[in-house]
Parts: sequence; structure tokens; C-alpha cells
Amino acid sequence: MGIDLPLIWAIIIGFGLMMYVIMDGFDLGIGILFPFISERHDRDTMVNTVAPVWDGNETWLALGGAALLAAFPLAYSVILSALYLPLVVMLLGLIWRGVSFEFRFKAHVAHKPFWDKAFAWGSYVATIAQGVSLGAFINGFEVSGGVYSGDGLDWLSPFSLFTGIGLVAAYALLGSTWLIMKTEGSLQQRMKKLARPIAYLVLLAIVIVSLWTPLSHPDVAARWFSIPNLFFFAPVPLLVLLVTWTIVFTLRRETHAAPFILSLLLVFLGYSGFAISLWPNIIPPSVSIWDAASPGESLGFTLVGALFVIPFILMYTAWSYYVFRGKVRAGEGYH
Repeated sequence: MGIDLPLIWAIIIGFGLMMYVIMDGFDLGIGILFPFISERHDRDTMVNTVAPVWDGNETWLALGGAALLAAFPLAYSVILSALYLPLVVMLLGLIWRGVSFEFRFKAHVAHKPFWDKAFAWGSYVATIAQGVSLGAFINGFEVSGGVYSGDGLDWLSPFSLFTGIGLVAAYALLGSTWLIMKTEGSLQQRMKKLARPIAYLVLLAIVIVSLWTPLSHPDVAARWFSIPNLFFFAPVPLLVLLVTWTIVFTLRRETHAAPFILSLLLVFLGYSGFAISLWPNIIPPSVSIWDAASPGESLGFTLVGALFVIPFILMYTAWSYYVFRGKVRAGEGYH
């Protein structure tokens, strides 16, 4: 039996996207939380917690896009054609957020409120665009003769708008629990108070999406609720409930890293449910990873490069987080 190269590439892309959601999610979450914090020194502290690492977090987005083009060019062409507008909006939001991130440090005091608002708006726009794209992906795309045959606004639906809002809540949870881990004093206590209702909102969003998806897509319902799949997949929703309860429980105690680690686990569980629902289709509802894959020679050649590059990305990412570990204090940086 030969090596299943499309499967390996699907795992690599899935891993890259998961790393992006986790790592860029909490720094987008910081921008999402900006409107709830008015004090200048607290906002500066929030931004300082991600200042050394935020741009490196987006490496995984670039890796995922490049890998999709190399390994599944059919999926790349269809998905980008179908999601052209929300993906462009996402990139504009990320660019605006990046510009405001740097300018708010250098701007005159009178201009800083503008860049604070720009940072928050860029975070909201990028996050909602990502969530809308996710919802549209779950709904699937019309493909005819290997070409996207749908309308330019097919991505816009009540479901995709809801997933956009749901992702805002998920990133806000990651951002608030990250700040609980990285800050102290009044800012940390404020984040604990914010994180509790946000955790419930994330749970509500997961429940609604988990019900809405199978009700709208019979093939997804058959996958989740058929026997023996029901017994295999039942731990996922049970773990979602358990992890959410544990997050809220830990927030009532003197805690630092635990809420963030649990929030990462909650997001991973939501991501795994998404993967279970759509597997093995890379262009829902019917084009599988094997149907959309590049020729075996191309997959093998590019895999060599990927297996060389990815360990270096993991190493420098781990090293940067290790170097900038610890608490961040107002006006003092890392402690």
C-alpha cells in the first residue's frame, strides 16, 4: 500500500489552519476587547502582551493558503472564487489592524484614540470575515466542470452571518483568557469578569451551530447520528460542556494559565466537530481531498519542502513564546 499523499496534505493544512485560529485568535481577541477597556495604560498593557509575537502568528495563514494551492489547486480555485469578497475584506481588516498596531505606539497623544478605534475595528472586521467564510464553507459550493458555478454573494446567508458573530465570541474568549495569564491586578480581574459571560456565549454559539448544521445538511446529520458513529462522536459535545463548565469554575478561583489552556481545548473541540461534519470533502458538499488533489509527483515534491520548513516554523515560534514568557506590567513590559 502506497503513502496517501492527499491525506497527509489534508492533515498539514488542517494543522496549519488550527494553529492560525489558536495563535492569531487571541491577539484578534485583544482588539475585540478594546471597546470594553477605556484606560490608556490598560490598553497599552493588552497590546504589549502580543507585541513581540502577533505578526509571527499570521505565518500559519500564509502557510495554509500556499499549501492549499500546492496540494489542492481545484479547491484553491473554487474556494477563492466563491469567497473572494469576504477574504478580501478579511485581508483589508488584517492590514488595517497591523497598521494601527504600529501607529498607536508612535502617534501623538491626540491621535491615539483614532488608532485605538482602528485597531478594534480591524480586529472585528477580520474576525467576522473569517467567520462568514467558515459558515459559507460549511454550507458548500456549487461546482460544475471543476469550476465554481455559484453567485458572487452565495457566501452571504443567515448561517454564515451567525458563524461570523460566533467567531467574534470565540476569539474574545481566547483574548480574555490570554490576558488573564499575561497580566495581573485590576486588568486581570476585569478579564475574569468578562470571560465568564463570553464562555457562555461561545457555548451557546457551538450549540446553535451544532443543531443548525445537521438540520440544514442531511448528509451531516447522517454522519453524526448514524450507528455506530453516534457512539464514536458523542464524547465531542460532552467534552464541550465539561470544558466550558471547567473554564467558568476556574475563573472563580485564583488562576492564571488554566482558563487559557481550557479555552484552547474548547476551540479545538469546535474545530474537530467541524472536521467530523465535512470529512473527507475539501469542497463541500461532494468534492473529496482525493478528487481535488494535485498529481502524486507534485504532492511528493512539495511535501519534502513542507516537512523541511514546518519544523523551523514550530521551533522559532516556540522559542519566541519562551523568550517572552511571564507577566506584562503597565509601563514595564515583561517581568
